Order: sequence, then C-alpha cells, then structure tokens
Amino acid sequence: MAWNTRVEHVAPFRVMHLLEMAQAREAAGHDVIHLEVGEPDFATPAPIVAAGQQALAEGRTRYTPAAGLASLREAIADHYAQHFGATVDPARILVTPGASGALLLASQLLVESGQRVLMADPNYPCNRHFMALAGAHIDSVPVGRDSGWQLTASLVERHWQPDTRLAMLATPSNPTGHTLSATALREVMQTVAAKGGDLIVDEIYQGLNYDDAPLSALSLSENAFVVNSFSKYFGMTGWRLGWLVAPEQAVEPLTRLAQNVFLAAPTPSQYAALAAFTPECRDILETRRATLKQRRQVLLDGLAALGLAPDLPPQGAFYVWLDISRYSRDSQTFCERLLQEENVAITPGIDFAVQGGEHHVRIAFTNEVPRLQEAMERLARFVGRL
Repeated sequence: MAWNTRVEHVAPFRVMHLLEMAQAREAAGHDVIHLEVGEPDFATPAPIVAAGQQALAEGRTRYTPAAGLASLREAIADHYAQHFGATVDPARILVTPGASGALLLASQLLVESGQRVLMADPNYPCNRHFMALAGAHIDSVPVGRDSGWQLTASLVERHWQPDTRLAMLATPSNPTGHTLSATALREVMQTVAAKGGDLIVDEIYQGLNYDDAPLSALSLSENAFVVNSFSKYFGMTGWRLGWLVAPEQAVEPLTRLAQNVFLAAPTPSQYAALAAFTPECRDILETRRATLKQRRQVLLDGLAALGLAPDLPPQGAFYVWLDISRYSRDSQTFCERLLQEENVAITPGIDFAVQGGEHHVRIAFTNEVPRLQEAMERLARFVGRL
C-alpha cells in the first residue's frame, strides 16, 4: 500500500518504547523508577474531578460550540488578566482537544507546503512533526548555554530565509526546562514581525516556573499565536484539553478548521476545567509547584555529586536535559542499559534533538523525593561501571 509521503517525516516517539520496556520489567517483578514520561505524578486536583463528575451526573455530554464553552473561554481570559496582566478577548480563545489540537489548528492555518519553520533544537518532537505534516520544511536551530537553550532574536535573524513563514518557541521548554525573559521574548517578537512572519509560542508548561514569575507572550503582544494546556500545571493529562489564543483576524478560519477537524473539545472535560481556576484549586496547584521545585533541587544535587549537573539548571517544567557525553554517545543504548541494569527509566535525547541528541538524555522529576534519591544511587552505580 502507498502512504502519504509526509508521514515519513514523523519519527517514532522512542520514549514510548522505553515505557513499554519499563512496564514489562515491572510486570516481571522489578522495582522500576519512572523518570521518563512527561506527565505529573499527581492526581487531577479533587475540585476538577468533582466538577467533571457533576457534569456527567447532570448529563452535560452534548457537543459544545467548536471554539469551546463561552464560560470556559471567559475563565481563561480572566486567568490571563489576573496572573499575567494581559487583556485577552475571550473571542480570541479556542478550546481544543489537548494542546495537540491547538498545534494542529495553528499548523494548518499558517503553513503552506514548502515553506520553512524555525524552531530550537532540542525541541518537543511533535512540534516538528505537526509542521512537517502541513508540508513545511523544519529548520532546527541548535541552541545551548550561550542562548539560554532558547531560540533568540539573533538566532532568528541569522537563520531566517526568504521562504521562512514562521518561528516557534516554547517557554518553559521541553526537554530543557529553560525559559525566555520578557525582554528576550519581546526581541524575538519584534524580529519575526520585521520579517513579515508569524510566531507560535508554546506555553504548555506555564506556571511551572521556579526562579522567576511565569510569563505570557500575550502580555507583550496580541499578534502571537499562543498554545497552552490543562495537562501540565493543572494536572489534567488524560482529560485531553488545551487552548489556542490567536490574533482576532485568525479566529474565524481557525473556528472553521476546528468544526471540520475535531468538531469540539470533550464536553465533560470543559466543565471540569472551570474548577481549575478556583482559589481552592489554585492553592493545590501552587503547593504542587513548590513540591516540584524541591524535587528539582534534589535531582540537581544528586547529579552534581556525580559530576553530571547541567551547565544551566532548568528554570521551569519538570525536566533536566543532561549531557552524558563523558559516558556515552548513544543515548538510546545508555537509557536501555540503565533500565535493564538498574531499573531506572529515562528518555533518550534523540527523541528531542536533531543534533546532539545521541549524547543527551531527559530526566523528568515526576516522582517523590525518596525515589529520586534512590534513582541517583542507581545511576551512580551504573555510570561507575561505564
């Protein structure tokens, strides 16, 4: 059979292979420490669960408008006003099935076949794959300590070509956990605008910031396309709910796309998410953020003792991007051996980086402190044998 050739640009997500291996080892009786999957280990906050249960009990299971419940769009707009000082018209917000739904809409609206898209390398692989499925050519720009592991204005200027259509960045980022300051983000916006392009800002890990206050591109401009999610900070991964904020003129075509691509986001999830913005839920989420900050420090301390601390600690999300080149330049084999020999599951960097992924790994601090400490002891034994 013949397939669409664009599918060939979509690489497998290797972390899922590691997860399957880890689950098989658990089934065989091994004590596996999971630091591989980008999912909070906290349960969805009780107020959100209760709101979802209430919606089901009341029969709120019919389609919503394609752009989402008006009440939820208003709550999201209020969230931006209250926590980021950004005035966002609820009409500019589209509620989507996960952030993936938002990325799908943005990629289909903005990219023509053959146009180029700039994004940092390393990056979340699905960002590349969505653009590739739209027919774009991806220019993965290597980033590192000098650029704060982010796509900067100078890098945009250097790599922008005549057929470049847009740039995409994430703050905080996956897999590195690094952020852009307001000044740096504004400079990127100005550079992209001067080139006549558009900018997509992935804010999926917004709120999971440990050193500085969370930032939104919407505080700086109304022209960016901003993707966000209820999965990470709000702990609603399986509820499959996200949103896209777009410039006013883009809302109508995006709504048409939504009507045809997925019709509407899950209705019970939308009613449940209304509780995510209550003061009661906010207190729970901020307590969890403090817990993640503590875990980050435990992990960094453990890595420092092994001489493996990253050159720039992550400022957000719940990941450490780790250079393992002193021990290996085959991150897939490194991760598989660590799992087989010490029952610690982490993610190979080749999932995220076009260049350099073979000597990097991503470690998620989505486990309790005693388990992180045990993982560091196991890692120490493992690298001691290499």
